[in-house]
Amino acid sequence: MNVKNLVILLSFSVLAVSCNRNKSGKSSVTGWNYNDKNMGGFQVAKATDQKTGPGLVFVEGGTFTMGQTEEDVMGDWNNIPRRVSVPSFYIDRTEVANVHYREYLYWLNKVFDPTDPQNLPIVEGALPDTLSWRSELSYNEPMVEYYLRHPGFNYYPVVGVSWKQANDFCLWRSDRVNEGILLQKGFVNKQSLNGQQGADNFTTKSYLLGVGYQPPPGKGATSKKNPLKTPQGQPRTNVTMEDGLLLPDYRLPFEAEWEYAAYGLIDQNPRTSTKKKRGEELVQNRQVYPWSQNPNGLRDVRHGSWQGQFLANFKRGSGDNAGVAGGLNDNAFYTADVKSFYPNAFGLYNMAGNVNEWVHDVFRPLSTLDFDDMPAPTRGNKFQTIVKDPSTGEAMVNDTTGRVVMRDVTDEESKNRRNYQRGNVINYLDGDTASQASYGYGTTTLVSDHSRVYKGGSWNDRAYWLSPGTRRFLEEDQALSTLGFRCAMNSMGGAANGKGTRKTGNQFPTKRSKR
Repeated sequence: MNVKNLVILLSFSVLAVSCNRNKSGKSSVTGWNYNDKNMGGFQVAKATDQKTGPGLVFVEGGTFTMGQTEEDVMGDWNNIPRRVSVPSFYIDRTEVANVHYREYLYWLNKVFDPTDPQNLPIVEGALPDTLSWRSELSYNEPMVEYYLRHPGFNYYPVVGVSWKQANDFCLWRSDRVNEGILLQKGFVNKQSLNGQQGADNFTTKSYLLGVGYQPPPGKGATSKKNPLKTPQGQPRTNVTMEDGLLLPDYRLPFEAEWEYAAYGLIDQNPRTSTKKKRGEELVQNRQVYPWSQNPNGLRDVRHGSWQGQFLANFKRGSGDNAGVAGGLNDNAFYTADVKSFYPNAFGLYNMAGNVNEWVHDVFRPLSTLDFDDMPAPTRGNKFQTIVKDPSTGEAMVNDTTGRVVMRDVTDEESKNRRNYQRGNVINYLDGDTASQASYGYGTTTLVSDHSRVYKGGSWNDRAYWLSPGTRRFLEEDQALSTLGFRCAMNSMGGAANGKGTRKTGNQFPTKRSKR
């Protein structure tokens, strides 16, 4: 009997191993093995959760009611409530701080020598507008001179940054993070960091396309232990997106994403029959501020209860930006540290107050009625494509920046498509069948195709603007002392990040992706 049981057990073990191998290492379409040089050498990376990029927090997507939550005291009528769905994504835990932006400026000065007249516009074009602190009737020169540079303000939010500058920062951050991953994994030689100058600098897109500057491979790439192989079974020195190592681009969050993340709506009500959570009722929860339903800070037994208090840096009333000495209400006259106050239920700091934040969207008063309800509702698309060298067919690279050259998709190229017929759809549905309506910027309105949305309220705003549903706009090349930004990133995979095991919010233990 024991021998028989042993035979049965071994049979099941072999079968289990065989099933696992078939599941992960063999095509269910052709029957050919993956990652097998004797069967074609087609490489398939292990399906795993996307690695969380530096500074980011995973936000599980869902459905919520976007827009107005209280009386429209400004009479703008630009945030009519509408239910939308937001796919899962990543967003910065904090606003981008002065020290982070100075790191960006340092890299630009290192790679693009400012003594070269060709590089000067790149370096100077990234500098924040520190003059945005000035006012005709107050003395703010110390903030003009020192706010960006002084170590005392290292971890205070960067301000005076235009939408264009914030967008460029996101592009730079994407390249540095991916370059760092390749360095850590040994696919890029560390000595390459010292040789990058001008157009010869690492960008993710040029690296993936194999054009422009290509960093020399590191020891990990040339080693026989390199897990990446060519079809012939030799170590492969170039990493592709299919290998699962590189991250998607950092970008500015869409307005719907930002608003959804600010509310931090996480279902706390288990179903009595199955003990599982559901969130159908959350779309009706019309909380006004990010901390209203926050399980992390309302009753903190360590520091006492914060119930009923405003957990944000904002202007309480006329002339009241701080409170009374010995009992300051938010401990900040201007901005505050990016990790001030309690984070919301997703673990995000200062989604109300401190500084307003740029989002991706072009402003239109009726955006919520116009854009799609799913996926990733947004306005501001301008479809682009890679410019190719007519003689070689390869992607062209900018001679100054080193970035792959992109161009707008033409209407001629789009006319036969069913899902869109124009390359530039910023003013889509703006008033006539050809969508050529003009807002008459500077004549009849301040809205244009370059007007971008910002949200969240600031240190110099009243409580009304702290509600995530409120919205304002500014031209994309302008800046304010009350306006900063944070970055976001797409989540590749399922709604709950891959296998559906990821939990959100800082009330849960942090989960790290295994590689």
